[in-house]
Amino acid sequence: MFATYRPILSLLRGTAFLLAASGLHGLLLPLRGQQEGFSTASLGLMGTAWAGGFVAGCFFAPRLVRRAGHVRAFGAFAASGAIIALLTGLIVNEYIWILLRAFTGFTMAGAFMVIESWLNEKATNENRGTVFGLYMMVTYASIMGGQMIVAGGDVMSASLFMITGILFCLSLIPTAVSTQSTPKPLQDVKLDVKSLYANSPVSAVACLLIGIANGAWGTLGAVYGARIGIPTAEIALMMSLVVIAGAAMQLPAGRLSDTTDRRFVLAGAAFGAALVALMIFLLAPRSGIFVIVLTAAYGAFAYTLYSIAVAHANDHARAEDFVKVSGGLLLLYGFGTMIGPLLGAALMGLRPEGLFIATALAHLSLAGYTLLRIRARAPVPIENRDAFKTQPADRAVTPEALRLDPRRKVETNG
Repeated sequence: MFATYRPILSLLRGTAFLLAASGLHGLLLPLRGQQEGFSTASLGLMGTAWAGGFVAGCFFAPRLVRRAGHVRAFGAFAASGAIIALLTGLIVNEYIWILLRAFTGFTMAGAFMVIESWLNEKATNENRGTVFGLYMMVTYASIMGGQMIVAGGDVMSASLFMITGILFCLSLIPTAVSTQSTPKPLQDVKLDVKSLYANSPVSAVACLLIGIANGAWGTLGAVYGARIGIPTAEIALMMSLVVIAGAAMQLPAGRLSDTTDRRFVLAGAAFGAALVALMIFLLAPRSGIFVIVLTAAYGAFAYTLYSIAVAHANDHARAEDFVKVSGGLLLLYGFGTMIGPLLGAALMGLRPEGLFIATALAHLSLAGYTLLRIRARAPVPIENRDAFKTQPADRAVTPEALRLDPRRKVETNG
């Protein structure tokens, strides 16, 4: 049995290093930028640039992979990530960093698509669920591990940038020395907003708004922590626990949505996230422990929303359209993450807690629209629904990962 998973475990080791590098770099830059006195608008633009590069990578990276092959393309993406990480440590300038973050987003999308397509090629219908679960475990653990490295270093030194570069280089080794056959060429990514909205207006609007909220928090959460004066170690823990709390709450929220109209659960979780965000804005806590508890509660609501929205969309879609619908929603989420950092940065001009006004506006809009749509369309009968499946609580996958999802086996058998 172990021999069956050996090639997959090798790929997952490369994934772990790649995600650890991404988690470390993504937290290090806003913290260093805050220390350097970069404007909030510039810090927000870094998040927008990364998201824009990532979305662009989802569209254009498949062409590069088809031209160069999986191994060489992945080597180029990972090496580019290392070069960019070292450049951000060498050239500390907010405008250069914004540009480099766009390139980082592009290279990360390409690297993820190579690994995810490779994992999909090695998975079968019998073990697809196990492979997908292992991939999600590695995703969460590696991002959290990378973020916690910041807690043990000095953000004002070059050492953390060098460690990031090393991690990117380490991600090269498992694929470079692999003797496994390379997978089939990547498929082009397409986005049909009109058909996504026609399939499920709630899910299409929800994924855009969830992206706005998560993009604002993911980019500027560390800046919020730094500006209220909590230590770097607590900031790293706070950022990690928000995602972990969301991942932990996905299953109970999803099971509840399996037994009732998913839109009620979606609206309720959105209201919950908005309520916690408004509490943080009004209370303006300064105790590190109190902040961590409140933000974890926020994450428990906010990071369950995407999975429920995707499940609702798939309830209305045909089984053979699973990849197209879920992939399109992921791209809509990506466009939202381009808007969120700009909105969050503008509202943080009031005070650090203004970040939570940005997330609350997105979540209240989502809850309100969902409740309006409940009156316009009947729910899918419970017996006709697909069972809820968890989705990544942050944007660490590409549409290629959806082909790895165990629900895709209905397509290959049809």
